[in-house]
Amino acid sequence: MTLIQSIVLALHVLVAICVIGFVLLQHGKGADMGAAFGGGSSGSLFGAAGSANFLSRTTAVLATLFFATSIALTWFGSRDATPQGVMEQGVMGRTSSPAAPTDVPQPAGKGSAGAGNAAGAPAGGTVPATSGSAPAPAPGQGEVPK
Repeated sequence: MTLIQSIVLALHVLVAICVIGFVLLQHGKGADMGAAFGGGSSGSLFGAAGSANFLSRTTAVLATLFFATSIALTWFGSRDATPQGVMEQGVMGRTSSPAAPTDVPQPAGKGSAGAGNAAGAPAGGTVPATSGSAPAPAPGQGEVPK
């Protein structure tokens, strides 16, 4: 981060805190009715109408400074922008090879082709066995699997 960028960031935070303070100091719309019936604002530091003028103008100036520092920080941040996350790189930038058939886990039980007639089971309704055992009937073909 450059020195100018650090100064603008510090000014941005300071202006944001000041905007919050000046907005909280201002009176709401309902406070004007109380002041009309002797609410005591006539003896304040800025006079009866002076505080509203001073606070609203200062808030407007601070809001303008806040927007200017926001634009400046955006400009500083976009000058040397490089993709850093997955969303910026895109999903096509990182492709992986498909899983090899040996990586697929085999279900426990009789036979290695899986349960049911899902993939490659013969039309007879049985699943071929791997180690010389008798073929097991497919589920739904008479015998309930264990």
